[in-house]
Amino acid sequence: MIIVTGAAGFIGSCLVSKLNTEGFNDLVLVDDFSAENKMPNLAGKRYSLKIDRMEFPQWLKDNHRFTQFVFHMGARTDTTEFNTELFDRLNLNYSKEVWKICVEFGLPLVYASSAATYGLGEFGYDDNPELINRLKPLNPYAVSKNEFDKWVLEQKRKPYFWVGLKFFNVYGPNEFHKNRMASVVYHAFNQVMDKGEVKLFRSHNPQFKDGGQLRDFVYVKDVTEVCCFLLQHRKNSGIYNLGTGKARTFLDLANAVFAALKKPSRIGYIDTPADIRDKYQYFTQANMEKLKTIGYNRPFHSLEEGVFDYVANYLSTGQYN
Repeated sequence: MIIVTGAAGFIGSCLVSKLNTEGFNDLVLVDDFSAENKMPNLAGKRYSLKIDRMEFPQWLKDNHRFTQFVFHMGARTDTTEFNTELFDRLNLNYSKEVWKICVEFGLPLVYASSAATYGLGEFGYDDNPELINRLKPLNPYAVSKNEFDKWVLEQKRKPYFWVGLKFFNVYGPNEFHKNRMASVVYHAFNQVMDKGEVKLFRSHNPQFKDGGQLRDFVYVKDVTEVCCFLLQHRKNSGIYNLGTGKARTFLDLANAVFAALKKPSRIGYIDTPADIRDKYQYFTQANMEKLKTIGYNRPFHSLEEGVFDYVANYLSTGQYN
């Protein structure tokens, strides 16, 4: 069996779909399945069992001998939530528990970290483990992810194979339930369909023009491709960036949405919300050399290719991946 935590969420459900496509149907899905708005993400998926996230640690102890691999994608991901106790419980301590079980029973583990750990990028975006203790994440979500990365690196006992993936700005199908936390592509599409115009955040940094803020946008299908590579690879443990390695502007993204819809671009600007303005990342770009050095050489979707696929085949049709 292959386990996917966070299986009803955005990246988790896309990973389940990718695993099905690769012929893996004996899957155990772990999540809080009481969230009805996430259930369409699992429609049509093939799997063996669903386990509530609170029951999962004991279940894994009882069923470790049947388990082939663990993808720990589940996490509280709301960057506007400031309840640190919630992040300690659901992200940090829960992940420690999963890690310890994988160590005890010799289970390979891939877990979700985040590029949010890099903060304002004062130390760059290199996935060098020596930098992790120096990083300055900007919100409790990012702190929880970085604290787990730090804890992992301190452990003397580790799974025989483990990887932490620092996801950059992931977009793609199955994020209908994410509301404010959904990708800018999702929000831009809805704005175009509703009012024919996209509103981007105005720059509050003199080094960047309005719409010129830069992010490393990575299509979720590339994320799941890397996960499947690691499932087969099972060596070269460590923490790895997962982006495209090429930063693009929000203006590029908005224009790509209009192009996918075959509509002329109409773009306006609004102030960045006050509650996130002083914690806003103006530039992110993954250094992807480390992943390449272990043999990953598959091409990533360009921003235009990924946005077109997402808009034309999912958002415009209401389809799930």
